[in-house]
Amino acid sequence: MKNDNIKNIIQNGAIWGFILLELAFFQIAGEYWSLSDRAFMDLDNMLLLLKQAAPIGIIAVGMTVVMINGNIDLSVGATYALAGIVMLDSMSWPFMDALGDWAIPLAWGFALLTGAILGLINGMIVWKTGVDAFIVTLGAMLGYRGLVFMYNGEQPTFHLNWTMVDIAEADVFGLETPALVFIAVALIVWLVMTRTIHGRNAYAIGDNREAAVNAGIRVGPHFVINFVLIGFLAALSAVAFYSASGSVNPNDGMLFELWAITAVVLGGTKLSGGKGSIIGTFGGVIAIQLLRKGLGHIGADTETVNLVIGSILIAVLFLDRQLNRKGAEELKV
Repeated sequence: MKNDNIKNIIQNGAIWGFILLELAFFQIAGEYWSLSDRAFMDLDNMLLLLKQAAPIGIIAVGMTVVMINGNIDLSVGATYALAGIVMLDSMSWPFMDALGDWAIPLAWGFALLTGAILGLINGMIVWKTGVDAFIVTLGAMLGYRGLVFMYNGEQPTFHLNWTMVDIAEADVFGLETPALVFIAVALIVWLVMTRTIHGRNAYAIGDNREAAVNAGIRVGPHFVINFVLIGFLAALSAVAFYSASGSVNPNDGMLFELWAITAVVLGGTKLSGGKGSIIGTFGGVIAIQLLRKGLGHIGADTETVNLVIGSILIAVLFLDRQLNRKGAEELKV
């Protein structure tokens, strides 16, 4: 029991220890290699980091729930782009145009509904066909991306509403709306996962699906709810970002699913399901954004950033495998 407690402390605290190392390294390295006079740990820089982390972070929170279930969703990037297009395009519909600024909440609602419907489709297919979520959402990723290009060809969808921009760029104590949404989403989903029956069932299903069925848990509907959740959060991420930018490119959101999965895994969630935490994912998102921002701060190019993050992910997966293998061997004794 004592060894298990130590193991849990190490695993849960590892990501935050890694973040502290990142902060220390880039602060010191920046003194010698940075092209900027601003210190890496400047307050404005850290607040901006949270805003920049928000689009991936909001999606990663939903991905955590799905992966704890033992599933995965590869369609979130396409869902993100399609929801953004629906939001901005709807603002120019005749009846919406007549509403003026009152059309803004309706446009947000259309985007969120789009995300929820796409998530519902994924969840229903996984439930009713029994096909692995990886295959289902891989097909959905291609299909939904096709809808993105069909919607407006290869042209960007553009609609800039200054009231919407003001809302998106509003700040509280220096935290702009996207960062506030990210924090709020992480808090709410953390409460759901730690304080509700739905959260407990998610861990039970991911740990042993057959046992969960025997215990009377309705696994199929549970899957559907979580796929609707991640679709909704992908759309919410688009709402938070595109409300300020006012322009969606058809290729937007590509590789978002990979960045989100990387953040979730770095935060300690098992790919096989049954284990993970929203707080860990929050740390994983921050760790990735710190790497991207910190390496850029000392002059590294994009290829170097991707190489470093990929190497760290492989190392984390290897370490996790070794820890779990050791635990499995102990159970056999």
